[in-house]
Parts: sequence; C-alpha cells; structure tokens
Amino acid sequence: MPLNLPNSITLTRIASVPLLIWALSPKFPTHGFPAEQEIFASAIFILASITDGVDGYLARRRGQITTLGILLDPLADKLMVAAAFILLVQYNPRVMHPWIAVLVIGREFLVSGLRSIAASEGFTIDASEIGKLKTVLQIVSVVAAILAHRWDYWLLFPRWHGGFVLGIHFIAITAIYWMTAVSIISAADYFIGFWKQIDHASERARTSRKNILLNRKAKAAETGSTAG
Repeated sequence: MPLNLPNSITLTRIASVPLLIWALSPKFPTHGFPAEQEIFASAIFILASITDGVDGYLARRRGQITTLGILLDPLADKLMVAAAFILLVQYNPRVMHPWIAVLVIGREFLVSGLRSIAASEGFTIDASEIGKLKTVLQIVSVVAAILAHRWDYWLLFPRWHGGFVLGIHFIAITAIYWMTAVSIISAADYFIGFWKQIDHASERARTSRKNILLNRKAKAAETGSTAG
C-alpha cells in the first residue's frame, strides 16, 4: 500500500507546516507564559526535522520505498524550510534578513529542479556531505533564530563558578551566515555533479541512437541481400 508508515510520517511533517505558521503568528495565545510561543515553535521544527530522517530510515529498512514517498519527502522538506525562513523574516528580522531567505529558498528549488531533470534523464544526484552539513546548520539556525526572539543569551549552571553564558543571539547570527555560505557551496556542488552526469547521459543517449541506426541499416542491408 502507498500509505505505509514512512509515508504517514512524511505526511505529519507536511501537516506541521500550518502548525508552525500558527505558532509564529502574532495571534498565538501565550496563556501568561512569556516564552511559550518560542518554545512551542522550536519544538515543532525540531520534531519535524527528526521525522525527516526517520521516514527515510524506515523506508529503506522496511523496503517500503514508494513513488508516493519519493514525491512527498522532498516536498515536505521544501515546504518546511520555505515556511520557516519566510516566517522568520517577519518574526525576528534582527537575525533573518529577506535576502538570506530568498537565497536559501531559491537554492532548495534549484536543487529540486536539477534532481527532476536528472530523474528524467535516468540518473540520480546523491546527497553530498556538504548537503548534510547544510541541513544540520538549517535546523540550528532556525531554532536559534526563534529562541533569539525572546533571549539574547542563557545563563546555564549559575551556581557553578558563576555559570556559563550561552549566547543565543550570537549562535543564531553565526549559524545563519554559515548556513548561507554552505548553501551556496552545496548548490554549486550539486550543479557540478549534475553537469558531469548530464554529459555522460547525453553521450550514452547519442551512442544508443547511433547503435540503433547501425542495427537498422545492417538489417536493411541483410534484407536487401536476401531478397536479391
């Protein structure tokens, strides 16, 4: 059946997108707890990011890779990333600038387009280590940007030698700019891999057409000689 466990988990990630939009909207009810909005939104994004790895792992382990899953998984990722970055431009403009959101979302659509063309040509572009690093940095930057809306820093373990200061705002800024740089490098890496593969695919297609024409000519010549 197409709607197996991995696909159901992917659908929950898609369903979390409107929940994230509501959590970061001005109409979110706080019920008197000031940080409830930031914690709730961060929890949604973290859980949704975890499902991104879980559904793929289960699909491979259980042998339940389906066409529906291949379609829904990248769609869920793009929806989640686009929603988070667009919302953060309005929610915390101090750390999330519009040009960063446009660049990151544009990169996601570029890679999706390259993968679609690659699939139509009969080859795939595997995720590189740079792409995996970009995904980790995206999670850190989004969560830190959400939390930086409320806190500039956290004082951890205040009773132990005066405590340890965790700079939430600093982490958000650093992670966002690192993520932006890695996104550009990752997009270039995907494009180079695509260009190499498309050259080979085109060469294979030309060779295949040439062989077909040669076989047809050979058969035509054989038929003519037999008739004569």
